[in-house]
Amino acid sequence: MPEHPLAPSSVASSAAIEHLRWSLTPEVGPVLFGRLIECFGSAQQALGTSAAQLERVDGIGPTTADKIARGREAAEVEAEVELAARHGVRIICRDDAEYPRALLHIPDPPICLYVRGQIQPEDAVAVGIVGSRRCTLYGREQANRFGYQLASQGITVVSGLARGVDGESHKGAIAAGGRTLAVLGNGLSMIYPPEHQDLADRIVHQGAVLSELPMASSPNSGNFLPRNRLIAGLSLGVLVVEAARRSGSLTTGRLASEYNRELFALPGRVDSEYSQGTNALIRDQHAKCVTCAEDILEELGEVGQALSSGNDTPADEAVERAPAAVGLKVEEQLLCSALGRQEQSIEMLAEATSLPAGRIASMLITLQLRGLARQLPGNLFVRARGR
Repeated sequence: MPEHPLAPSSVASSAAIEHLRWSLTPEVGPVLFGRLIECFGSAQQALGTSAAQLERVDGIGPTTADKIARGREAAEVEAEVELAARHGVRIICRDDAEYPRALLHIPDPPICLYVRGQIQPEDAVAVGIVGSRRCTLYGREQANRFGYQLASQGITVVSGLARGVDGESHKGAIAAGGRTLAVLGNGLSMIYPPEHQDLADRIVHQGAVLSELPMASSPNSGNFLPRNRLIAGLSLGVLVVEAARRSGSLTTGRLASEYNRELFALPGRVDSEYSQGTNALIRDQHAKCVTCAEDILEELGEVGQALSSGNDTPADEAVERAPAAVGLKVEEQLLCSALGRQEQSIEMLAEATSLPAGRIASMLITLQLRGLARQLPGNLFVRARGR
């Protein structure tokens, strides 16, 4: 229990309260919630719908609509807010400024995030570090080393507070005086594993402990794969330090690739079962082999260059574009560079890039979805700023 509980009125915004009711409705998950918003316009408007109106949403039949309507009314929102307040936890939603913009670019962003600590704008420049819970001494040392080196360069370290690699990466970031985010697979009324309670308290002072799960949710195995998508989604790239052939850390790496994040792997001993997964990632060219933080900075493009140069102004500009700018194809990078503050038509962009107009039109859709381009009236486009 934190030393400073919150007043219930400071736990959540009015928008977050509306989102929370949906988050606590058993039949509604992030994907279905997205469909509700698409259909009705906002969480508030969706709350005012009848069971019959809910059937307009793709995937909701009469039985499900009735369950949603009843579950929505039965959701114990006030009790959840009071429990969060007692534990010093705030609840933020997609409409809140603190909600990480990076998560809006994954297919299933959390309806709500429970936060103990603070999420800062600079946390947009983040690298996830994942690996085995039952890691070797080598794995523990390297997780701590990379956590320290990355945090020293101004990169926020994201991990899962688990035993082994996760815990060591958080400790390394804290030792460097940097920032770190811990994403839990349980509710924030408890810390799991329990021996990491002190570590979690330290993380709160240099970052935040996060979860998308209701406060009293227990740490069961079904929660950890969904948790891994948040580690990948919050990061510019993910480093796998040690992983066996069937490790859950490899799932985090796969999600990072699906989200157009960079994927890195640390080579390990060829005769160690804990390195079979990471060595296979490198062998099959799914991940870039790295041996130090500088290798990661090189792959992060303009963000990494800004951080390694020590020039604050370019780094601030890079934060605005991260993490969407990472992982663009060569043609997309060319088009992104051609976009500016002045309005340009597709024909003007075609002339500037020597790319076919049809190809540009297709890529502009991708850039808009990733928050890098903005369409104006008259089919004109500009570079987006401040996602």
